Amino acid sequence: MANGLDVGLGASVWSSDPEAAREVAARIQAGTVWINKHGAVDPRVPFGGARQSGYGLEFGVEGLKALGVPQIING
Repeated sequence: MANGLDVGLGASVWSSDPEAAREVAARIQAGTVWINKHGAVDPRVPFGGARQSGYGLEFGVEGLKALGVPQIING
């Protein structure tokens, strides 16, 4: 049901079985999937969405790389 939505910024999976929760989380099409919590954002970890929640990342090294455009000056 979660993948049937047009948005995919964040999702959470709640379970007493950590292995099953990780398997479900891996199938969800969202930028961040939390297990047994929701909304915890660490600025050292990339954060982004999927589908109409946007593409691209903020935070973390990967987010910074997405903002940079290399330039070569020769001479």
